Amino acid sequence: MKLKEIGEDAVVEAITRELRFDGRVEVGPGDDCALVRFGQNLQLLKTDCVVEGVHFLLETSARAVGWKALCRAISDIAAMGGDPLDAVITVAISPDRELAWLTDLYAGLNQAAANYGVNLVGGETSRSPGPVFISVALTGKVEKERLVVRSGGKIGDRLYVTGRLGGSLRGKHLSFEPRLAESRWLTENFRLHAMIDLSDGLGSDLPRLAKASGTGFEIDFSALPKNEGCSVEQALADGEDYELLFAVSDDVGAKLEQDWKKAFPELPLTRIGRLTEQKGDLLSKPGYDHFQ
Repeated sequence: MKLKEIGEDAVVEAITRELRFDGRVEVGPGDDCALVRFGQNLQLLKTDCVVEGVHFLLETSARAVGWKALCRAISDIAAMGGDPLDAVITVAISPDRELAWLTDLYAGLNQAAANYGVNLVGGETSRSPGPVFISVALTGKVEKERLVVRSGGKIGDRLYVTGRLGGSLRGKHLSFEPRLAESRWLTENFRLHAMIDLSDGLGSDLPRLAKASGTGFEIDFSALPKNEGCSVEQALADGEDYELLFAVSDDVGAKLEQDWKKAFPELPLTRIGRLTEQKGDLLSKPGYDHFQ
């Protein structure tokens, strides 16, 4: 059976099904980050990669590639309610590539690290026979009372999304800002039941959140916050929005919306639907899948 015949979610399930952990592991594969208990501390662990020809093109600015590579991982830390800490970077690159490309890549990494309080503490370089490959391993921390996972959603919860969706290939996928401050504000002021960052698109990531929570979902397609010129299909399927999708109790929704406008007047927060008892929901336009 080929990977393209089953898709990314099934591939991940197949390769992680037999993994075993000791008691320190609070959250393993299947969420935005792993969560490991170390003494009284909760540590977040995340790895991510960007590959030339998949996540960026040959002509893409190396500085923008560096920004994107680190910010993708930071976005996952934000989706768990945490703060990023330290990162190590692996770069596989052709010996024929100019040194200036690599120094520009690190300029982008350094800019993202400075903006979001990350220490770049090391990594690895290797020869690549083909496309450039950049892998980021990032640690983070989160307070127990502010931790948010995908599996905590409850029937009747309101679903909200930050920002606007669709059209990321116009440039947002290289210049997005992880919703770290927004996540920390949310978890300080409200009890979120579930959250995920929209990296593969609402059409893929919402079903993942609902499946992990053991619920179904309903969407008001007319309410989807779309970027200018984008269709509903693009808002569902384009991917690489790096916005936050979260579920919260219906009884705090009105206050959340009111307080959000005061805290983040320039960034929309949109109620797009709710979690339901009915399961098996499928969207006509799923998001990005690496193997299909």
